[in-house]
Amino acid sequence: MLRYLFIRLGSALLVTFGVICIVFFLLHLIPGDPVEVMLGESAQQTDRAALRHELGLDLPLLNQFQTYLTRLIHLDLGHSLRSKQSIVAILSERVPATFQLAVVALLFAVMIALPLGLLSALRRNTWVDHSAMGFAMIGVSIPNFWMGPLLILIFSLWLGWFPVSGKAGFGSIVLPALTLGTALAAILSRMVRSAVLEVLNEEFIRTARAKGLNEWRVILKHALGNALLPVVTILGLQLGALLGGAVITETIFAWPGIGQLTIEAIQQRDYPVVQACVLIISLTYVAINTLTDIAYGLLDPRTRLT
Repeated sequence: MLRYLFIRLGSALLVTFGVICIVFFLLHLIPGDPVEVMLGESAQQTDRAALRHELGLDLPLLNQFQTYLTRLIHLDLGHSLRSKQSIVAILSERVPATFQLAVVALLFAVMIALPLGLLSALRRNTWVDHSAMGFAMIGVSIPNFWMGPLLILIFSLWLGWFPVSGKAGFGSIVLPALTLGTALAAILSRMVRSAVLEVLNEEFIRTARAKGLNEWRVILKHALGNALLPVVTILGLQLGALLGGAVITETIFAWPGIGQLTIEAIQQRDYPVVQACVLIISLTYVAINTLTDIAYGLLDPRTRLT
């Protein structure tokens, strides 16, 4: 198990370094000069040169990257070019809102997917199965930038049940969480259906039924319990994807999280903030995938051999 753990952690560190390199160099290739955005087009050339020197943007790119790595080692993400505020302080205000949104979206997805996938498997090739899989197909097909405005139109403008945007109480998180969780619920319901159908054909299920166990006990304890292993894997992988999808959803619902901060920083050419936001999202994705991989190895020892 220790060898398996070291291999997975080593792979995660390698991916992390790759992510850091890509985030830094790609953002510096984006057209636009942050100094010009900060000072305006009418600024004097001497003022631009002085500000560029102050920010370290006049150094060669590799020197800037070396400085960036040194700061990362000391957990220093720098300061915003616009507000001069510490990026760590900015992120400490925004990251909790994004994680709150992701967790609620994940709960909504599980609450929808588990019963839907289980009923679909138990009522295979019936109208229940076709309806559930039809919902799953629709959920996967509808993008967040279309689902969000649709939910606002129905539940905010027409019915008046939830706020249109912002963060003010539990009601304000329902629509953005549903927007994020619907696609995940569709994926999970299909996975639950496939996993349960596969497990129902196993010998231990027939043995449990032959012993006279209650059918629902057979389904919930034996079938569903063994079918959840691939579902847990998909759940962990999709949780990281929720953070990426939050960029669009937070912009639609004006949710004050890291996604909205990323869009604002891109519009202002605030490179350090953009780097920090993309880096946090990417590293969270890598961390969740690594933890999921390790959890899979603990649940199924056979995977440690690969």
